[in-house]
Amino acid sequence: MSKVLVIGAGGVSSVAVHKMAMNPEIFPEIHLASRTVAKCDAIAASVKQRTGQTVATYALDAEDVPATVGLIRAIGPSLVVNLALPYQDLPIMDACLEAGVDYLDTANYEPKDEAKFEYGWQWAYHDRFKEAGIMALLGSGFDPGVTSVFTMWLKKHKLKTIRTLDILDCNGGDHGQAFATNFNPEINIREVTAPARHWEKGEWVESPAMSNRQSFDFEGVGPRNMYLMYHEELESLAKFVPEMERARFWMTFGDEYIKHLTVLQNVGMTRIDPVIYEGREIIPLQFLKAVLPEPASLGPTTKGKTNIGVIATGEALDGSGSKTFYIKNICDHEEAYAETGNQAVSYTTGVPAMIGSAMVLTGKWRGEGVLNMEQFDPDPFMAMLNGHGLPWTVEELDGPLGF
Repeated sequence: MSKVLVIGAGGVSSVAVHKMAMNPEIFPEIHLASRTVAKCDAIAASVKQRTGQTVATYALDAEDVPATVGLIRAIGPSLVVNLALPYQDLPIMDACLEAGVDYLDTANYEPKDEAKFEYGWQWAYHDRFKEAGIMALLGSGFDPGVTSVFTMWLKKHKLKTIRTLDILDCNGGDHGQAFATNFNPEINIREVTAPARHWEKGEWVESPAMSNRQSFDFEGVGPRNMYLMYHEELESLAKFVPEMERARFWMTFGDEYIKHLTVLQNVGMTRIDPVIYEGREIIPLQFLKAVLPEPASLGPTTKGKTNIGVIATGEALDGSGSKTFYIKNICDHEEAYAETGNQAVSYTTGVPAMIGSAMVLTGKWRGEGVLNMEQFDPDPFMAMLNGHGLPWTVEELDGPLGF
């Protein structure tokens, strides 16, 4: 009988655990651990009320490798699902190596003292995982995650090669707050304020954060301003789709968000280096996180939709010349909340975490070492998206984006 240990108790974890409990034939026994066990207990209570399934809960400091190893050995899971902070990826991978158990996450490692996220730190574990006969599946969220699966599905079914790729991430939801982030504020703000990078002609091209703005009309949302950013799936896509001439990532932000973020940057509240306050060190961004609304609290008030997709151009499989396809998912915040008690930003990451876990536990995706989403058959994952709340559509466009 497959057991799964989920580490982390935020909104993404809540969605993933709810969806696991809704599929007991794959996840008959679910264990949930976090530094704050009360958060685990709240998720377990909601799961029990909504599905009737029982979730065992534990207190755990995921940066304490011996403690994590001890919990893994006590439970005996087939898979550890890391839905904690990106800073904790490497300690949890260390624990999985020592305990000899498969690993999955939704976001790549990022050191606490530097706003830099890349796969290199985790790819360096490949040989050790392979020698141990276990696998680590990296980036099984939406972006990264589903966006890579979308890309590989297009390459399998529509395009012989992919020449240009644009990932478009739009959150058209309104949570009613003057300023709030839809996932962990510390991670969100570090990501948004980092320099933008995109892949072009075999190298990374860097530009100042939020300096490249374009408008796009998103189905179900309407016209929105979107900004060129760096996102980790660009790194894995550049590696596993080597013929790509250009790959870019775009994310929408409202004017109010940009205005507040600019002020916070100007007054130093987004800094990640320590400052002395009343005789003790504090990190301004961590303090800001403490005073901003908890993302999990935004579910009841958030209305609207998300629209996340991939536009790819390349040589058609059928030999008909250059073609452009747009593949996307649209998710409703209120429907996500009604099902799991969480808004759509958490839902669109938590559902793919469940599906990736199902791929590993059922053996549909199998390998040894540290592996990315692009390395597996997209079809079974795509089928589960349709069946578990994230249906997708694909259409042919006249051509790539005109900018």
